[in-house]
Amino acid sequence: MSGWLWALFTVIAAFSQTVRNAAQRQLTATLGTVGATHVRLPFGLLFLLGVLLAGGTGLPRPPAAFWPWVLDGALTQVAATALMLAAMRERSFVVTIAYIKTEPVQVALFGLLLLGDAVTPALALAILIATVGVVVMSVKPGASAGGLRPTLLGLAAGAMFGLSAVGFRGAILSLGLPSYLMAATFTLVIGLALQSVLLSGYLGLREPKVLAGIMRAWRPSLFAGFVGALASQFWFLAFALATAASVRTLALVEVIFAQAISRFAFKQRTTAREAFGIALIVVGCVLLIWAS
Repeated sequence: MSGWLWALFTVIAAFSQTVRNAAQRQLTATLGTVGATHVRLPFGLLFLLGVLLAGGTGLPRPPAAFWPWVLDGALTQVAATALMLAAMRERSFVVTIAYIKTEPVQVALFGLLLLGDAVTPALALAILIATVGVVVMSVKPGASAGGLRPTLLGLAAGAMFGLSAVGFRGAILSLGLPSYLMAATFTLVIGLALQSVLLSGYLGLREPKVLAGIMRAWRPSLFAGFVGALASQFWFLAFALATAASVRTLALVEVIFAQAISRFAFKQRTTAREAFGIALIVVGCVLLIWAS
């Protein structure tokens, strides 16, 4: 069963991420994307407290190697979000999202180069099939990429998300703890704390009203913050057990969850092109799990 836990954790994370995205739409309109992502740390601390109480052990003492990895994960995730927003402002939302979803291909390369995570032929084929499925779903026939700039921004965002995944996995592994639960949760909290300090400084200098808005909107922020922190917790648990490439490829099921919400909640029909893309994602994910 333990060999399958990473897949279960990834699916839970992807589903929670989809719910968070839906819940965060109203919050983002009020606080902005930076402010809306600022509410996960308190829940991360609660998760860490729960792990401490359940495990009966103290906090780990991270080695020097931990800090470059976790800094890479935290900073590149912020950079990825900034690049994604810049790409969306180019008025080519759907196409640039397709470029961003090339992340599994890029994370496989980064994982191989930086962590030595092996990429077997079956894993490479699974990544390729699932990624093509996302591109097929995202890019409509005749759609324009809007020029070179949004293409580069989308690819750069995917690269930064990939580096972030590899950085957080490297931080988890560098702890060398017997408990993957503690390693993942501790790394999550440190990463969220680093991002909170960075974003607080940014908001204090550039958008002080958003900081005040976060304090005022704490009550409606609770659900989005909790679900976002829950998604992060399960991403990190999956990173502790499997390669970043495997996790981020299976994470493409998030696209299917989003499509299901559109179909059943908003009564939007699924086109033949979208159905074909979904089929490719499913085939890629099944092959991925089989290969793992």
